Amino acid sequence: MKKLVKCKTCGAEIAKTANRCSQCGARQHQLARTLVGLIIVFAVFGIIASILGGNDEPKLVSDTSSAFTASPAVGTVAQNQNTFGVGEKVSLNNVVATLTDVSESEGTDLFKPSSGNVFVLCSFEIENNSDKDIVVSSLLSFETYIDDYSQNLSLSAMLASEKNQLDGTVSAGKKMAGVVGYEVPEDWKTLEIRFKPDVWSGKDIKFVASK
Repeated sequence: MKKLVKCKTCGAEIAKTANRCSQCGARQHQLARTLVGLIIVFAVFGIIASILGGNDEPKLVSDTSSAFTASPAVGTVAQNQNTFGVGEKVSLNNVVATLTDVSESEGTDLFKPSSGNVFVLCSFEIENNSDKDIVVSSLLSFETYIDDYSQNLSLSAMLASEKNQLDGTVSAGKKMAGVVGYEVPEDWKTLEIRFKPDVWSGKDIKFVASK
């Protein structure tokens, strides 16, 4: 004997497995269909996110730390497989990023840090070895911490530098060089800066430097 339930629309007794009420024709099991639909939607978004983010992990390409002179008081720190230092070329999804220099600045006559602070300038070279254009944004592509405190980009710091800002499109096979700058306490110790080759992806390259 089939188990009977009441139709949610008219109250008539119908089989529990019925898709429609035999009396009023109303659809049954709408919640189940809704849940299935949501599962499908989330699965599609997961696939899209996976495609956009790529399946690559940051990899050390080479160490060029001897190819430049770091500022006096600023050097590199020890690294593990997820952390890289000044001068190291790191590839993620066919985009190679190098934190070429970390330097301090007291600014210019027009652009000076507040008393007790200094400008910290992070110079990068970005090389696009992928087959598509990428967009680099000094505001969105970089996430920076000084002594574990989140830092906001300083326009004054970048204007005090003679280098270009890291903003714009890098075509496939081309490069970009420039600087991002921050105003920080003069007694800072450790800088952590993360670069995202794709601002829509959760993956980034983490560089660390210390005095």
